[in-house]
Amino acid sequence: MPRTFFLLLLSLASPAALAAGTPATGVPVEFILFGATLLGVALFHRHTLGVALAGLGCVTHYKLCLTGFKTGAGLAGLALHLGHEWVTLVNLLGLLMGFALLARHFEKSHIPLVLPRYLPDDWKGGFMLLIMVYVLSGFLDNIAAALIGGAMAHQLFRARVHVGYLAAIVAASNAGGAGSVVGDTTTTMMWISGISPFDVVHAYLPSFTALLIVAWFGARQQHAYSPILRSTRPDIRIDWARVGIVGLMLLMAVATNIVVNTRFPEISERFPFLAAAVWSALLLTAGVRRHDWALLPQAFKGALFLLALVLCASMMPVEALPTASWSTALGLGFVSSLFDNIPLTALALRQGGFDWGLLAYCVGFGGSMLWFGSSAGVALSNMYPEARSAGTWLRQGWHVPLAYLAGFAVVMAVLGWHPAPAVGPAPVLPASSTPR
Repeated sequence: MPRTFFLLLLSLASPAALAAGTPATGVPVEFILFGATLLGVALFHRHTLGVALAGLGCVTHYKLCLTGFKTGAGLAGLALHLGHEWVTLVNLLGLLMGFALLARHFEKSHIPLVLPRYLPDDWKGGFMLLIMVYVLSGFLDNIAAALIGGAMAHQLFRARVHVGYLAAIVAASNAGGAGSVVGDTTTTMMWISGISPFDVVHAYLPSFTALLIVAWFGARQQHAYSPILRSTRPDIRIDWARVGIVGLMLLMAVATNIVVNTRFPEISERFPFLAAAVWSALLLTAGVRRHDWALLPQAFKGALFLLALVLCASMMPVEALPTASWSTALGLGFVSSLFDNIPLTALALRQGGFDWGLLAYCVGFGGSMLWFGSSAGVALSNMYPEARSAGTWLRQGWHVPLAYLAGFAVVMAVLGWHPAPAVGPAPVLPASSTPR
């Protein structure tokens, strides 16, 4: 990591800053440290893990020395805070690493090599692939949907995938779960809180609108960069054993998410059920096909990066949101590309007065605007390291923020803003769920 950036973070967390508490701008120091960390991630994409860990260290140092944590002051407060967050962090770690193995099994199943027999052999093939990712994400975890899409793209485009198309894959995976209470953590939280699934389902209007835009531009970018395979060898056969491994992992993940989060939410905060389900499936199938364990060190680095940002975000002094309105929901989408959408959703549920379907779209799709804005983007960047440049992502994935605004405009024009109060108190973050 560049030495100057590290020195900047240290200066922000220096004794002078600690004594100041809140600078003249009125912005808490925690937000300045977190903002500097995100800026460092955007500028120094070759050192993202070091930047994230340095930022986490400085934020933790500041909280320990001055403000304390929501759970208390000093080391005791930090321990209680980690005790509250550990289940979420372990679930996220388990999913990112487990689904990396899932994606490799899917790739080696030869399904991506067989797809050219059924997909159009021009830009419409890439378009249809993004539609498939969108549909999968409606009932799968968006990490799995993005990695499956990335594995298919790796084969279909001869490992030459445009960053704009990678952004479209992430956007499709985040859009697919926006209207489903089992497709995204934020919508699951709304369901647990007592909000009807029918109050969320209209998020599919803006999310599908946004999908069409990113799929159109992303597929054309990809076709110009590296066209889809036009033919496949006739002797290729699908490895159904690997397909079975993928299916079992997804089945156990989905079943655990539905059963634990909806029927036993009171125990979901005590144990990382979702990570346990995914890794149980891996252990059960270890003798069927060899898992590609060599992928885990790189997957661990990517997961550690996201865990550092999530833990940083959990320490931010966010106690309330602006008054519920369509403009607040719109703004939360942009904030969601930088700030974990789980606490944002919890605050919105506690505050009430939002249009829940519109909010689900905003906080769900919004994270697609930057590669580190969602767990799906971080997972896909492990497969495609060239995506870890915020500048490249914004420059080549320019159609993602355009699609976000277009989807928002369509839902406002067709359905308008229909706020409804929260039915109950905001739920504790389901332990078997992960950010986005």
